[in-house]
Amino acid sequence: MAKYIYQIKGWPNFTWNNDDLLPLLSVVRHKQGRLKGYMEVLGFALRNETTLQALTLEVLKSSDIEGEVLNPEQVRSSIALKLGMDVAGLMPAGRNVDGVVEMMLDATQKYNKPLSKNRLFAWHSALFPTGRSGMFKITVGDWRDNEKGPMQVVSGAMGKERVHYQAPDAKVLEKEMKSFLKWFNAKDDLDAVIKSAVAHLWFVTIHPFDDGNGRMARAIADMQLARSDGDQQRFYSMSAQIRLERKAYYDILERIQNGTSLDITKWLVWYLKCLDKALNETDKVLKGVLNKSRFWDKHQHTHINTRQRMMINKLFDGFDGKLNSSKWAKIAKCSADTALRDIQDLISKDILVQENAGGRSTSYDLRDFEF
Repeated sequence: MAKYIYQIKGWPNFTWNNDDLLPLLSVVRHKQGRLKGYMEVLGFALRNETTLQALTLEVLKSSDIEGEVLNPEQVRSSIALKLGMDVAGLMPAGRNVDGVVEMMLDATQKYNKPLSKNRLFAWHSALFPTGRSGMFKITVGDWRDNEKGPMQVVSGAMGKERVHYQAPDAKVLEKEMKSFLKWFNAKDDLDAVIKSAVAHLWFVTIHPFDDGNGRMARAIADMQLARSDGDQQRFYSMSAQIRLERKAYYDILERIQNGTSLDITKWLVWYLKCLDKALNETDKVLKGVLNKSRFWDKHQHTHINTRQRMMINKLFDGFDGKLNSSKWAKIAKCSADTALRDIQDLISKDILVQENAGGRSTSYDLRDFEF
């Protein structure tokens, strides 16, 4: 009896119930079209800013799902530089950040190019530039092998491990991935959003690499979502929503991969509902981008120095933690006295507000603006 889905006779000929999917797919497609139409009436600068926000969120949250926390400032800077965006206050990014960004941009900006073995190898090499995952040396830019035994998804303390899933043997990877890539690149009648969901599940089930399979599966899914939008610009983040539902995400994958049927309707329903929520969350991103644009329109004649401008933009873009005078001084590379003068000046101009009572716990934030 088959223990895993890839051992079921007929693999990988997945099936699903269209009656369960069509209402959800219709809603998602409508929201995609409405969002794209809305973005087209915005100016070039606002579309770029929204794309930068969405891609930054996608890179951060896709890594966070795997427990890797990246620096938001470095991610944003890396994306802006690689897309040639004129953004103030950029900072150098580490090789690990640049690698994740390069993979995501290759997937979403070149979504119409075929996905190949060599392209996947390049993505994997970008993800692991040192040839290591943490402290452990791994096979990079090639399929995994059997040297370390079977590829297993395991949790629990040593001696009490629980095997959630065991991937196909390394000896069949060439054949499995050839079949996957042929299907992924084929022109067919399958809706691109559904194809995104199937591709995600199929790739992560094969688990062809020593590490990075989850991030690559989500990049492949994003590539197909870009095809469904017909646009390089990204206005929503699927990974941000998956991160919010991480337990449910792993639970549904485990149930399908350990199932006794090739019917993946439950996975597709979960994926469409998750995408629907991701599209809804875009309203918050757009509100932030629009508020930032309107703020600077309103204050185009207000005297705001370079340090203040940089820090205001950081607050609009999503500042990590609470902003206090010492953080201001460190980020703006100025003295503590200068930082405090900058802050007090913005408070007097009704731009910043003091959040706490005072002393060392004093922090500051943007005032709630009504435009």
